[in-house]
Amino acid sequence: MKPVIGLIPLYDDDKESLWMLPGYMRAVETCGGLPVMLPLTNDEADLSQAYQWCDGILFTGGHDVSPSVYGEPQKESCGRTCPARDQMEGFLLDKCLQDHKPLLGICRGIQFINARLGGTLYQDLPSEYESGVEHHMTPPYDRTAHNVEVLKGTKLAGIIGEGVHGVNSYHHQAIKALSPLVNVMAYSEDGLVEAIEVKDQEFAVAIQWHPEFSYKSDPDSIKLVQAFIDACT
Repeated sequence: MKPVIGLIPLYDDDKESLWMLPGYMRAVETCGGLPVMLPLTNDEADLSQAYQWCDGILFTGGHDVSPSVYGEPQKESCGRTCPARDQMEGFLLDKCLQDHKPLLGICRGIQFINARLGGTLYQDLPSEYESGVEHHMTPPYDRTAHNVEVLKGTKLAGIIGEGVHGVNSYHHQAIKALSPLVNVMAYSEDGLVEAIEVKDQEFAVAIQWHPEFSYKSDPDSIKLVQAFIDACT
């Protein structure tokens, strides 16, 4: 039996509809998982049932995290938020950590996990963090935008190796104050947190870059997704 991977859905405000980047699903399938897009709901009974079907949860990219999650007022520079998704993800994250169920966070995923666990975010990097590094790249999205330094002894180093790695990048928010419940696994060349792992978990990994765009061409991307699927097996 393939491990079932629950994917957090993306939400289109204008069309009032759920959607999913195919790269998330194809990457999971390529590594031997069965991807299932979860409903966007805050009915805890329904969420609990869907959660029980899943062997792991993938926290996808998408809307900006509502600053209310980390106790700050929303600035004008903050983009669109999705409070319903914040609430849903909070429930699922808590369940995963309680049950030690494997999880992988991508882009918004790393931001939400850090914020939910007591950290804060830059609401808008261009106006709050001076840097010449390309964090909000233009297509094609499977190219290298900047480098990250993977720290020795971390789970990520065990998966792709310590040292310098090239990554893509498509975000305007990032971790500001680090949650006390996570460890940093990688920094960007301008000092931003690019990867974290939740302490005392078997596999609770989150990254700022986008393997769903680069898994076909980048060995690091497929290694990371494969490690997640293996943890769910």
